[in-house]
Amino acid sequence: MNSIKPTLVWLQAFFGSELTLEISILLACIGLAFLVCWLLGRGMPKDSIWFGRNTVDGLLFPLLALVLTYSASLILDGFQAVPVLKIALPILISLAAIRFFARVLSAAFPNSLIARLIERFVSWLAWAAAILWIAGFLPAVLAELDSITLVFGKSKVSLRTILEGALSSAAVLVVVLWISSVIEKSILSDAVEDLSVRKIASNATRAILLLFGLIFALSAVGVDLTALSVLGGAIGVGLGFGLQKLASNYVSGFVILFERSLRIGDNVKVDNFEGRITDITTRYTLIRALNGRESIVPNEKLITERIENLSLADSQVLLTIAVSVSYASDVAQVQGILCAAASASTRVLESPPPAAHLSNFGADGLEFTLAFWITDPENGQLNVRSEINIAILKAFRAAGVEIPFPQRVMHVEQHAPGIKPFTPAVPNVPGLGNEPRPAVSGAI
Repeated sequence: MNSIKPTLVWLQAFFGSELTLEISILLACIGLAFLVCWLLGRGMPKDSIWFGRNTVDGLLFPLLALVLTYSASLILDGFQAVPVLKIALPILISLAAIRFFARVLSAAFPNSLIARLIERFVSWLAWAAAILWIAGFLPAVLAELDSITLVFGKSKVSLRTILEGALSSAAVLVVVLWISSVIEKSILSDAVEDLSVRKIASNATRAILLLFGLIFALSAVGVDLTALSVLGGAIGVGLGFGLQKLASNYVSGFVILFERSLRIGDNVKVDNFEGRITDITTRYTLIRALNGRESIVPNEKLITERIENLSLADSQVLLTIAVSVSYASDVAQVQGILCAAASASTRVLESPPPAAHLSNFGADGLEFTLAFWITDPENGQLNVRSEINIAILKAFRAAGVEIPFPQRVMHVEQHAPGIKPFTPAVPNVPGLGNEPRPAVSGAI
């Protein structure tokens, strides 16, 4: 202390006042915290909880500034009053709490509106506590909250205890979310390549950690967990009877993820809705069609009903195109044109090769079926059909192959003189169009 005191006296003489010295030390602590965060945060991902998107919106900056400011206040308090540093401490504590809740919740639930509402609530609560602390009203407010008691059966609980328990539980749960997020990104992403297995591992890890975190939080605030056993049994019975479908969907979700019968990225067909599985949650599965429409399918439906998984055994998909030509066309020439048009497409597989078959003798012409295989149905099927159809049309026109129009042949019978054709007796009613008409002969 004796070696530091002359330096402080010199600094006071240099700055001219104690207040200027405090402000300078505070700015130095904040600047040092920013410099350390900027040096350590270069190259870090934008969703980092410690550094955030812009270095100062992470958790490390307010924590480091708080530690430096608190250390400076302890050192300087032995020589002079430190009102500025004491005002800065609750502000930095509130900022650290806000950054802690905001960064963890945004990392765990990136697109959740509820998470944003919780962030705003925590922000207002933290700044209100900081203002009361600075103004000196916080002890009086806490004493008033402690005097307000609520009766639960034979026990009395103060409002302060309830608020402190809620805040403690929320802090513990956010820490658990942080740990589960770190495990999912740092461990599961490298150790598990399959998206479905990674999904179930992350869900199970988060559920287990949240359960233990909630138990720890309740024990920390003095809640007797044995008293919750009866309530837990009643809730379990209620869930068994009233939420059967919901519970079934949750169980089915874990069964799907464990069995891996359906995986993220598979192309499936459910109730004539065909698309790609984009997400499997514990309650439902999200299927996105090629046209952009999405279907939310309950997991129970995927377990109890017949589902076509087009990607389970093989990613190859067979597509067919029906073509009709005139009866005068050369069959071998038409087959060659069809196979060549399909082989010209870069998305069509060479093995197995395209094949064209005479599938039917139609009323208007010969009907051929062109079959070919692709491996990327997620890139669209209509576009590859259109590409091959255009190539077929150009090749037919160049080779002179006719695509017949619908046509019909009418035959008119000729009768010998004196023999009248049989005509059913129909009453002649004027205006109905069944009046006798002159006979027509010839062919149309």
